[in-house]
Amino acid sequence: MAKRGLTQNSVRVVIILCATLLILEEVESGSQMRERNALRSELDDQRLVNDPRVQHLSYVFGETGETIPYALFVPAAYDPEINTPLLVSLHGLTRTHDWLMGYEGLLDHADELNFVVVTPLGYTRQGWYGSWSQGVDGRSLEVEGAYSQQDVMNVIALVQEAYAIDLERMYLWGHSMGGAGTYHLAMEYPDMWAATAVVAPAAPQVRKPSDLKLIQHIPMLVLQGTRDRLVHSTRVWVEEMRGLNMDVEYDEMDGADHSLFISKNKKNVRRLLDFFDGKRR
Repeated sequence: MAKRGLTQNSVRVVIILCATLLILEEVESGSQMRERNALRSELDDQRLVNDPRVQHLSYVFGETGETIPYALFVPAAYDPEINTPLLVSLHGLTRTHDWLMGYEGLLDHADELNFVVVTPLGYTRQGWYGSWSQGVDGRSLEVEGAYSQQDVMNVIALVQEAYAIDLERMYLWGHSMGGAGTYHLAMEYPDMWAATAVVAPAAPQVRKPSDLKLIQHIPMLVLQGTRDRLVHSTRVWVEEMRGLNMDVEYDEMDGADHSLFISKNKKNVRRLLDFFDGKRR
């Protein structure tokens, strides 16, 4: 009887321990989810552009279960029977997911060239698309950066699933933080892009100029203003491109700033989109 009682007591102890471990696991899991969710705020879901041509869409990000926004423009002449070029556009630090859709003349000229345009959020407004390992405030971007990169790729896949996209005419460009993301994502997926462009690009932390050898086969446009403090790092990267004999067009604009020379300048926006037109992988 004493032996049987000991066995029963042991079973009770095991059950209690298992229940305790399960509770601890749930608490830890909930804590981890809250930590992931804390990476995002209501600001990340805001929209700016009210142009009726812009579709404001969203999807569930599988890794966290969160709903992530993105914006899409489909040209008036789009024909589901004909493969159409896709322009993936990466916004700058703290900007909304649809920010680039508001650049002067971008949608008009994309419509003329029959480009589908998509602007991912990059998980948060400051995720750096995986191109930085540490934020401007010193915090680690290991998780947020990975999610930021994955969000871009998820959105591309969604657009490819919904529309007839020409895989030989996939274009990537970004402004400021988006420029760093363009460098990084081009190097991560060097066989995806027919051409890339960076505008007043921040230099990626996780890459160095010598990594350009990974994308030396991809045509590159670089637009940079001399009144922008990033001009010095841009010159270093362009010098490396030229050393690799890349097909690079560098336009350094005297007196131009960091932002308005592209966001409020139809001529430069047209220059950007015309660079992509007709290029094939």
